[in-house]
Amino acid sequence: VSFTVVEPAPADTTPPTVTAAVTGEKDAAGAYVGGATVTLTAADSGSGVDRVEYSLDGQPYAGYTAPVAVNQPGQHTVSYRATDKAGNTSSPQQVSFTVVEPAPADTTPPTVTAAVTGQRDAAGAYLGSATVTVSASDTGSGVAKVEYALDGAAYGTYSAPVTVNQPGQHTVSYRATDKAGNTSSPQQVAFTVVEPTPADTTPPTVTAAVTGQKDTDGNYLGAGTVTLTAGDSGSGVDRVEYSLDGQPYAAYSAPVTVNQVGAHTVSYRATDKAGNTSSPQQVSFTVVDPPAPDTTPPTVTAALTGQLDDAGAYLGSATVTLTAADSGSGVDRVEYALDGQPYARYTAPVTVDRAGAHTLSYRATDKAGNTSGTASVSFTVVASGPQPECVKDTRPTVWLGTVDSGVPNRVVEGDCTVNNVIEDEKSWASHGEFVSYVTAVAEHLHHLGVITHKEHGKLVSAAGRSGVGKAAGKDGYQPILDSSAASFGRWQQVGAGGFTRNADGSITSRAVPGLGMLWYPAAAYGDFSLKLQWRDDAPGDGRANSGVFVRFPDVRNHPAESRPEWVAIRYGHELQILDRPDGDRYKSGSVYGFDQVDLAGAGVTPKGTWNDYEIRVVGQHYSVFRNGVLINEYVNAPGAVFDPPRADDPGTAGRQHTTGHVGLQNHGTGDVVSFRNVRIAPLTACCPGGAANTCC
Repeated sequence: VSFTVVEPAPADTTPPTVTAAVTGEKDAAGAYVGGATVTLTAADSGSGVDRVEYSLDGQPYAGYTAPVAVNQPGQHTVSYRATDKAGNTSSPQQVSFTVVEPAPADTTPPTVTAAVTGQRDAAGAYLGSATVTVSASDTGSGVAKVEYALDGAAYGTYSAPVTVNQPGQHTVSYRATDKAGNTSSPQQVAFTVVEPTPADTTPPTVTAAVTGQKDTDGNYLGAGTVTLTAGDSGSGVDRVEYSLDGQPYAAYSAPVTVNQVGAHTVSYRATDKAGNTSSPQQVSFTVVDPPAPDTTPPTVTAALTGQLDDAGAYLGSATVTLTAADSGSGVDRVEYALDGQPYARYTAPVTVDRAGAHTLSYRATDKAGNTSGTASVSFTVVASGPQPECVKDTRPTVWLGTVDSGVPNRVVEGDCTVNNVIEDEKSWASHGEFVSYVTAVAEHLHHLGVITHKEHGKLVSAAGRSGVGKAAGKDGYQPILDSSAASFGRWQQVGAGGFTRNADGSITSRAVPGLGMLWYPAAAYGDFSLKLQWRDDAPGDGRANSGVFVRFPDVRNHPAESRPEWVAIRYGHELQILDRPDGDRYKSGSVYGFDQVDLAGAGVTPKGTWNDYEIRVVGQHYSVFRNGVLINEYVNAPGAVFDPPRADDPGTAGRQHTTGHVGLQNHGTGDVVSFRNVRIAPLTACCPGGAANTCC
């Protein structure tokens, strides 16, 4: 038998080495989500590892045979050691960690946005290129990837901003996916890339303007202000600079005021955003001390010219020439006001050709703002030469508004009577102006021998007692249709169509078929003066047909008429409104069916112009005034019949009323007419030897 004997190995006195590794999914705080696994590894170079042991959270040591899974939420400590076959045991070691509950399942996709950047033109297109930056975020499992697709190509991974420099219309689609596999819905951003504009090599243009008060030598008094204006059609103005009297250039941001006495030069230039700078330019000026303040107003005088009669009145017209002078700052403006009207700028001599007494006030203002005291010149203008033909006013006495003066209504010239001459029907700025006017006319009539000195006094007295020129309601006239909705509500519509109330209080007939009338049932009137304004608003080139009804009975339940609108037609009188040369033969001012007035007699005003109408009814005497001119007189004498004849018309026999109502006609579709300022005043006649309301 053979064998070998060797030296025994040295005794093993070194314990094993042992390490621990903890694995598992961790959150942002380092905690293990849902559980952790502890793996122990031991080694021994001597007798060899005999056993490995571990202790979880202070429990007794147990033999380690496989990785230890720890899934209980909380803070944990694993102690561990190893022993070799020689009986050597390592010192205990520890590893600590935290286990947390796993988060709920992530089912929400990421949010993702895109931003396009680059230089753009005025239309919003990108010059040369556009860069698309995509940003994604996810509050659950976190973003796993971002993808994009350019112009419908396949999606690719997004890792950096995408620059698109191909000219044309482009669309970038984009989406993001999180670590749980959720993908956002695709989104898009569209944009246009155009060729970049050529390089800007042209500098801006820049101009300078000097402003301020100047003396006669062109020097600036007290200060001169320099305003710079720059423009650039390329890259745009970046900055404007100026230099005063050779000082270093400074940025220009607002007009530069130079108030130091002396000669000055301002140099200026501008630079665009491409860096191009204009050549320096200059503007020179001189600042001098201002003169002492001007506190003296201008002087202004008036000169009257024209042909005078024996009484000192101007025949036909008078011309006022104003002359102003100022030795200080100079005359800035001259103003005048005729007969109490608002002041207007005087630019040329003022010619006044309206008969009557006039006062022209005047004043002047210099450039320092000093205004002269108001001065005035008064004069009287009387008619001269051939006068317009009159419709003879046959009233026996002279009336001023609603007042009978008692002065006989004599003929002045041709068919013109004193009632024709005195314009009490026109609009007057004030009652005092009207009284002054009547005084001047009465003096002229006395000079002509038409009236006596005593009658002159009667006319002036009647003018003073009249309401002409007074405010509405104080002139003897009672408004029955003014600008208020309440006054319109007191009128009633009968028949077809109707009227619409406008924002300014006027009313306009509706453009619908059928004949109708708006009437005033609140009162019936005896002798009266009815004043109103009407305007032709017919569409296109047509002219409106309408009228004013007076002296008709109550239209309600009339025994002879089933249609109430025909009560006014058959039993009252219509004062016609019609400025059309063709069509109905009864024109404006006619008493419809009984007394014709042609267009030459009535006169025609442009369509859309307000006309003043006055209708005076005293007894059976009708007078119609248009814009202050008497255009028709008619006596409702017994026996007259409607022309053209109508079998159903009662003629004047059915119209011999001493009282009655008033109404406004709406005629039909194309006959659109507007009315406003309807007012009425009772009249009491003073006829020698006759009873009131019967003989005039």
